[in-house]
Amino acid sequence: MDDYPAKDKHYDLISTLYHAAKGVDSLKQYVKDAEGDEEAAALFKEALRSYQEIGEKAKKLLKNRLD
Repeated sequence: MDDYPAKDKHYDLISTLYHAAKGVDSLKQYVKDAEGDEEAAALFKEALRSYQEIGEKAKKLLKNRLD
């Protein structure tokens, strides 16, 4: 990725955290939208947990590096 504008691990962690948070917001709505479709709702809930987990990991890594 030679043309990537920011070669910085802190930026990458912040970006990962941001995108995970946006994913959480979206998936919460998708779960609501899937009301009555347990199969789709289960998939969205699983994805939601994954995004939450990634967000927490990114937050911890970023915090440890900035302290």
